[in-house]
Amino acid sequence: MSSNKKILILPGDGIGREVMSEVLNIINWMTKNKSVSFDISERLVGGIAYDKEGDSISDTTMQEALDSDAVLFGAVGGPKWDNVERHKRPEAALLRLRKEMDLFANLRPAVVFDALADSSSLKTELIKGLDILILRELTSGVYFGKPRGVEKISEKEEKAFDTQLYTTSEVERIGRVGFDLSRKRSNRLTSVEKANVMETGMFWRKIITDLHKREFSDVELNHMYADNCAMQLVRFPKQFDVIVTDNLFGDLLSDCAAMLTGSLGMLPSASLGSIDSKGKRSGMYEPVHGSAPDIAGQDKANPLAMILSFAMMLKYSFDMSEDAVLIEQAVQNLLSKGFRTPDIKKDNQNAVTTKEMGKAVVEELNILSGK
Repeated sequence: MSSNKKILILPGDGIGREVMSEVLNIINWMTKNKSVSFDISERLVGGIAYDKEGDSISDTTMQEALDSDAVLFGAVGGPKWDNVERHKRPEAALLRLRKEMDLFANLRPAVVFDALADSSSLKTELIKGLDILILRELTSGVYFGKPRGVEKISEKEEKAFDTQLYTTSEVERIGRVGFDLSRKRSNRLTSVEKANVMETGMFWRKIITDLHKREFSDVELNHMYADNCAMQLVRFPKQFDVIVTDNLFGDLLSDCAAMLTGSLGMLPSASLGSIDSKGKRSGMYEPVHGSAPDIAGQDKANPLAMILSFAMMLKYSFDMSEDAVLIEQAVQNLLSKGFRTPDIKKDNQNAVTTKEMGKAVVEELNILSGK
């Protein structure tokens, strides 16, 4: 059996705990059926952490995240905490994790499963077989730039400001990840910014272009303005393979791409750091969907995005690609067999519960493994 892989579980708020429970069942299955051992710990994060510990993430939890091999994150937030001070709100925990773990590369795949091709709002022929990857810079840009704030101009007038800021090294390191991922796929990369109107856009384009010439001339590189990219994603999404972009545009474009697949409940994500001197790469894995407080506790949530996020963890943090593919195949098979949670079912289909979908994944893993 391989050495223990230390995973910190952060279920969070709303449906986070429900979908995380189904991942834990898969981890138990792998422990029993695979030559692997996981060292699991669990901590509070988000609104529930604020209620019980006075902050959305404690220093103890943050240190445990830094000491773990990987973090599996559910979802945070809800209207209950809308009036909490900004630096202690549930979402602040997510930003702190990303910043202090230096998780600068956010990978959001948008894959259309054959069985769900007709669930998209786009025509089936536009999205059937779609498999694109949006790479979002995650620890800089306008969400972290300073100065920021609100100031008085006069008795009747105020101004609000945020700073969009990038350094050469920040653009280069996300660019390298983009080119490396492209080499493992179709060798095509689209770099997205607003070089026509923004200084940071011109800067981004220059850095990516220079990096391409120096180190990645074998990769086909295209540049595109962010507004055009948004339009092209809904016009002809299959023209893209890997898209690399900044924090703000990545936030917008990845949600746009997510809905091409028919449901946010189906989409995983990975946030990765640099590889350190010991060969370790920090990573946090989470579904794209939020905490969905309107259905929390009702056993209606789709656990597949959380399960597929765990598959990404196996692939990127633990070099267990075969096991990741096994889980992805189990999900594909279930969808082909007609298993649907409420978010992805049609009017004439019966919906399964969160627990039933999770149990079905485990049963499908048994079938695929000949158990």
